[in-house]
Amino acid sequence: MRLSAPTRPLPQIELVMLLAALMSMMAFSIDSIMPALPEIAREFIPGAPSRAQLTISAFVLGTGVGQIFIGPFSDSFGRRPALVLGVALFITGALAARVAGNLDALLAFRFVQGLGAASSRIVSQALMRDLYSGREQARIGSLVFTFFVVIPALAPLIGQWVVLATGGWRGLFSVYFGIGVAVLTWFLLRQPETLAPENRRPFRLAPVFSAAVEVLRTPVALRYLVVASLAFGQLLGYINSAQQVFTGALDAGTRFPLYFAGIALLSGLSGFLNARVVMRLGMRPLARIAFGSQAVIATLVWASWHWGLVDLLDTPAQLGLYIIWSVTLFFINGMTFGNITALAMEPLGHIAGTASAVIGALSSVLAICIAAPIGLSFDGTPRALLLGVALCSAFAFWLVHRDRARERD
Repeated sequence: MRLSAPTRPLPQIELVMLLAALMSMMAFSIDSIMPALPEIAREFIPGAPSRAQLTISAFVLGTGVGQIFIGPFSDSFGRRPALVLGVALFITGALAARVAGNLDALLAFRFVQGLGAASSRIVSQALMRDLYSGREQARIGSLVFTFFVVIPALAPLIGQWVVLATGGWRGLFSVYFGIGVAVLTWFLLRQPETLAPENRRPFRLAPVFSAAVEVLRTPVALRYLVVASLAFGQLLGYINSAQQVFTGALDAGTRFPLYFAGIALLSGLSGFLNARVVMRLGMRPLARIAFGSQAVIATLVWASWHWGLVDLLDTPAQLGLYIIWSVTLFFINGMTFGNITALAMEPLGHIAGTASAVIGALSSVLAICIAAPIGLSFDGTPRALLLGVALCSAFAFWLVHRDRARERD
C-alpha cells in the first residue's frame, strides 16, 4: 500500500460511502460477535455464560482508550498515517484473538482490536470536520449514517453465517482482518490528506493535555459530550441485552439476527430524514424532539410491561411490540447521530482530532458505565432495558432543552 496521498478531492457520494465504511469497522466488530457469544461461553466459561458479553465491553473500552492517543496523533501527523497505525493494531488484534486459548486472552486481544478501531471513528469524524462545519456537517453526518446503518444491521446475520460456515466463532476474526485491509486500501488509494500543515499540532504531552482541557472547559462541547454518552449508553445497553431479550425472554431463537437486521434497516431512514430537515429546523430542536419522544415511548412500553398489561398478550405479540419499540430507539439514534457530534465539535475545529478523541473516549467509557448496570439488571423481561432507555432519553432531552438559547444553530 502506498502512503503518497492523491490530490483530487473525492466526489461527495464516494466520500460519504468511504466515511460510512470507516464507521462500519467499529460497529460491525461489535454487532457481528453477538451470535457467537453462546459458543464462546460454552468453550471458555460454561458456568458463567453472561461473562461472554465482556467481549463487547472490552472492544468498546479499547476504542475509548485508543481515541485518546489516535486523536492527537492525527492532529500531528495527519489523518492518513493515523488510519494506517489504527488498522495495523486492528488487524493484529483480530489475528491474535483468532487463536486465543482462554477468555482472558480473548478479552485482551479484543481490547487491542478496539484500540485500532478507534482510528476509524477518529479519522472519519476529524475528516468530516476538516471539510464541513455546522448544519452542513450534520447533513453529511446524517447521510453517512444512512449508508453506515446497513452494515451493523446485517452484522449479526453475517456473524451467524460466518460461525456456521467456518465451524466456530474464530472465523469471525478472519473476516475482521479482511475488512480492515480492504477499507485501509480504499482510503489510501482515493482519499487526500485533509489536515492543513498550519493546523498541525506538536505530538507532545503538554499540547495534548492543553487540547483536552480546552474540550472539557468548552461548555457546549461538555454538554453534548454528556448527551452523546447517554445516547450511546442506551444503545449499547440495548446491544448488550439484545440476544438475551430476543432469545431468552421473547423466544426468537435463531431468527434473532433477522429481526435485528430488519430493525436497523428500517431505522436507517432516519439518517436520510435528518439530512433533509436539519438545514431547515436546526440541530437542537431535532435532538430535543428525538430524545423527548423516546423518553415518552420507552416509559409507556416499560409501564405496560411493569404493570402486567403485556402479559395479557401471547409471545408473538410481545415480540412484535418489542420490535416496534426497538425501531423507534434506533430511529432516534439516527436522528441524533450527526447532530450531537456536530454540536460538540462546532467550537473545536482547530483541534478536531483531539476534540473527537476526548469526546469519543469519554462518551465510550461513560456509555459502558451506563450500559453495564442495564445488562446486569436483566430479569427475564425487557423491563430493565426499557427503564434505562427512558431515563437516559429524559436526561438527554433536559440537557438539550436547557441549551435552547442557541436554537437558531
